[in-house]
Amino acid sequence: MKLQKITDSSSRRRYDDACAAAHALDLVGDRWALLVMRELMLGPKRFGDLRSSLPGISANVLTQRLEGLEGGGILVRRRLPPPGAVQVYELTQWGYESEPIFQALGRWAARSPAHDPSLPFSAASLMLSLRTMLDPEKAAGLAMTIGFRIGPESFCGHLGGGSLPIVTGPFEKADLVLSGEARAIAGWIYGGQNLATLEAAGALRLEGDRLLAERFASLFPLPPKAGPLGF
Repeated sequence: MKLQKITDSSSRRRYDDACAAAHALDLVGDRWALLVMRELMLGPKRFGDLRSSLPGISANVLTQRLEGLEGGGILVRRRLPPPGAVQVYELTQWGYESEPIFQALGRWAARSPAHDPSLPFSAASLMLSLRTMLDPEKAAGLAMTIGFRIGPESFCGHLGGGSLPIVTGPFEKADLVLSGEARAIAGWIYGGQNLATLEAAGALRLEGDRLLAERFASLFPLPPKAGPLGF
């Protein structure tokens, strides 16, 4: 008698706990699930784009996570109209409502002494971190449009009113344009790396007023690290 491999998502272990937090883990607690959602937070993506932005994930695991998130009503798959005519994955409206969870989790984990900011960092992760770490008080009274070119992806941020909404897509007439790897931009904004040094190394390119750029980089202070006892 042959053994049948069961891959049905209904066979996954559940917490059997009425707590809504436990149910949330039933929905998104599998490894990679939250990171798949993170990559879709700024708009739909193709399977290949998701895999390339998640180093270490296999095609099989990504397929399983997409199926699980789709079954949970968190994302949908659809086909773009011609001339694209490719299948993409996109968060549902309810799926997009999870962004505050990522923001709270990111702020909390940024305090970990073990956090290593030198690890791979996707474009979507950087954009979400900027929306999360912006200090509204520091940004008060400041308005500008910032364009980002990270590999094949482009983003446009509109700073104003103490917030920084960022959308995927081309931009025009930006006050600042940052081009380079996500890690280089993060190293400048969060790691205090010298802008001129990054430019000389070819890791980052800035178009626009340098003083305005330095002011922009100062709007994202990281929280203090937790001590050895968590204080």
